[in-house]
Amino acid sequence: MAPRLSVVVPVYNVERYLAECLDSIAAQSFTDFECVLVDDGSTDTSADIAEQYCARDPRFRLVRQPNRGLGAARNTGVRHLADATEYLAFVDSDDTLPPHAYRLMISTLDDTGSDFAAGNALRLRTTGLEPSHAHRRPFAETRLRTHVSELPALVTDRTAWNKVYRRAFWTAAGLEYPEGMLYEDAPVSVPHHFLAEHVDVLSEPVYHWRIREDGERSITQRRTDPRGLADRVRSIELVRGWLLDQADPAFREHLRAYDHNTLVEEIPMFFWTVPDGDRDYRHAYHRHVTRLLSAIGPDRLATLPPVLRLKYRLTVAGRLHTLSTVQRAHRRVRNTRKALRRTP
Repeated sequence: MAPRLSVVVPVYNVERYLAECLDSIAAQSFTDFECVLVDDGSTDTSADIAEQYCARDPRFRLVRQPNRGLGAARNTGVRHLADATEYLAFVDSDDTLPPHAYRLMISTLDDTGSDFAAGNALRLRTTGLEPSHAHRRPFAETRLRTHVSELPALVTDRTAWNKVYRRAFWTAAGLEYPEGMLYEDAPVSVPHHFLAEHVDVLSEPVYHWRIREDGERSITQRRTDPRGLADRVRSIELVRGWLLDQADPAFREHLRAYDHNTLVEEIPMFFWTVPDGDRDYRHAYHRHVTRLLSAIGPDRLATLPPVLRLKYRLTVAGRLHTLSTVQRAHRRVRNTRKALRRTP
């Protein structure tokens, strides 16, 4: 009989972290799973470590492919699942799971019948665990059988790995991770929220998301990398394109909600990096963000608070030196407010 859960773990040059990741999967209190490891052309000892786990635990098996990137490795893993597994999950190979993660999500799904469960996450540092700011709002409280239209903060739940999907839902949705780009999670995770009939949202942490503090940092931790900015905008555009392609009129309102979040939360994250970026980064920011703003439309910008409107006008006009000056002033005000809140 097939296991109830399939876990896909892409592996690429993570010899420093892989054993800790796989130990946390092997130690899950929910034991009825298979783990499909996809070696994405590693050039270190990662594949050897993966082979050792497969040799001693029959629940683990290894698939190899030339290096094609994280999205492609996840898609390969899905194509190599055992037939008839009921649930599907993803883990990044430098992260870990608390022992109860899959038991909590699967028992919840068994009770509710929802299409997938998504849980809170903690950031994993060398000094221990701390809350994940990215997951704070959508996972502030447990809400079963909900939907992004009822809990709009779920539009920010973009990560692939804090979820267990009902495999029938995953297959019916027909989505694959985009290949050859960073920030490949959102073009799958966000549409799934809109497609689902019901989702279980769990405030309890189910995932430990590593911050690489020594050695090579992950690409998405390089805040002023032009490629990262370009791919993040591209990720937003892929979600918008998918929403625009849907025939159901309800998706027009979903697009409005997604665009609003893009304008008030997603793009403003770039504002903080413009003062620190070099000429290439600022050029990429102007080109890609201006293109995205043009697609969203000027009527949406007119409804924003005055400070945001100012920053967007400066962006479109290419006045990035002035934008940097405004943002540095904003940073000083923010830091002063933080210091005052810490003062007894």
